Amino acid sequence: MRRILVTGNAGAGKTSVAQLLASQRCLPYIGLDRIVWKPGWVKTSTLERQEKESAIADTPTWVVDGVSLLILGAADTVIFLDYPRYKCFWRAIRRNIPYLFRSRPGLPERCPEISIVPVLFKIIWQFPKKVRPKILSECRNRGKRIVQIRSNRELERFLSSVVKARQFKPKPLRGSI
Repeated sequence: MRRILVTGNAGAGKTSVAQLLASQRCLPYIGLDRIVWKPGWVKTSTLERQEKESAIADTPTWVVDGVSLLILGAADTVIFLDYPRYKCFWRAIRRNIPYLFRSRPGLPERCPEISIVPVLFKIIWQFPKKVRPKILSECRNRGKRIVQIRSNRELERFLSSVVKARQFKPKPLRGSI
């Protein structure tokens, strides 16, 4: 595992998992949010995004978090955080509340969460039908090693097998979960 893509729905925990893997495996971490977005929630042009992702794909080692078929093609391992929508909604809400009026870490400046909440919810809602099948299909078609994670228990079991024991403990979800 030298080129790892951590992918999944918004709110699935991609950044947390990718940063842990990168630090434990001494690999560079790259968050695609800084490539996809410019200050003020302006989307990066397709051409510029492809150029930046190609540059990443051409490097020998990395842990990338985000959704990118180009990066998926270059990865030797795909960690797919395939959580149900309700968990992603809950996690996104919990993550975004402290950053409603300012940029959260990993985003460019002037990207307060309040400005993108409707888009975020739409992304989470549509992910299982629009994006999930593409990820699975691309992994299958390209013969990628995929680790599909559907629960905190599966995530903890996977991480304990690849990082120092018990360094990662998913945050428990409150309520009826």
